[in-house]
Amino acid sequence: MGFFGLFGRSEDLRQLDVALRGAGLHPALVPEGAKLAISNLLKDDNGGSYADPATYPHVADLIAYCLLGHDTFEGEVGPDRARQVEDRIGVALDAGEGVDADLILLTLHSKLIQPSVVDRFGLSAEKDGE
Repeated sequence: MGFFGLFGRSEDLRQLDVALRGAGLHPALVPEGAKLAISNLLKDDNGGSYADPATYPHVADLIAYCLLGHDTFEGEVGPDRARQVEDRIGVALDAGEGVDADLILLTLHSKLIQPSVVDRFGLSAEKDGE
């Protein structure tokens, strides 16, 4: 990552920004702190190395769906991609772990997620029994 912007944005953040645009979400709508957290989650999932460039569009779809909500996301990318993301959300919620679950939790904890997505999937930031 560039030091205070002196050396420019890191390649992973540039790839994430491009992927977010491709998912119908302007990158400026995602705070830099959230982007850094996304990048770190992807690195952790990849054993400490930067994620494969092909990973970013997949991740951006999930982030865009959470931030835009079903209707807007579907309007941007079409019903097939929206359905694929919804299937991924269902799998992540069933598993309760994994990078998709972590990304969903990130959008929930950072209060970036659309309330309609929270309602649609019955999401909660509380652990069972708390």
